Amino acid sequence: MSDPRADAAPRRRGWLKLAGVSLAAFAFAFSLVPLYRIACEKVFGIRLEGGTGQARAAAPAAAGPRQERTVTVLFDGGVNSKLPWSFGPEQLTMQVVPGELAEATYYARNDSDRPIVGSAVPSVAPARASGYFTKTECFCFTAQTLQPGERREMPVRFIVDPDLPADVKTITLSYTFFRNEALTAQLGAGGASRAPLAAP
Repeated sequence: MSDPRADAAPRRRGWLKLAGVSLAAFAFAFSLVPLYRIACEKVFGIRLEGGTGQARAAAPAAAGPRQERTVTVLFDGGVNSKLPWSFGPEQLTMQVVPGELAEATYYARNDSDRPIVGSAVPSVAPARASGYFTKTECFCFTAQTLQPGERREMPVRFIVDPDLPADVKTITLSYTFFRNEALTAQLGAGGASRAPLAAP
């Protein structure tokens, strides 16, 4: 006849393992929201509103001086020497009310005799303003394919956070377009396409 105490030990170990797995699963699920928030804000530069997973939309106008505040946004653009494109902003400056959605337009033209894929890299200056500048729509999110001689207008929509430090009066949004060698090679191998190619 088996000893009941000997049978209870493996059962107890099984229950402890089950409890440990349950606690680990709970801790993992609990940490997903802050990890997602950190990834969005620190890695991708997307500011979230209330943990909902949506980019911050236009904030309601606050009482007092914030209603009167405007920020000057300067637009700049250029291309890497390996990319035979013309590229720049349609307008050089804009007055923006923090918390309101704004839109600017850039243009790009392929000055070469073959289709080329380009990728834009954005930057915001001063650096401490970058955390308060959110792009909700941008041509920099995907690679752009331009046929020979093709000119394209490319909008960028953005919001300046109302919490931008009061001493920051001007923000510069700048883009540099680079030739995307890998996607351009694919384009040459597979034939020309007018649709933008997704960035890898």
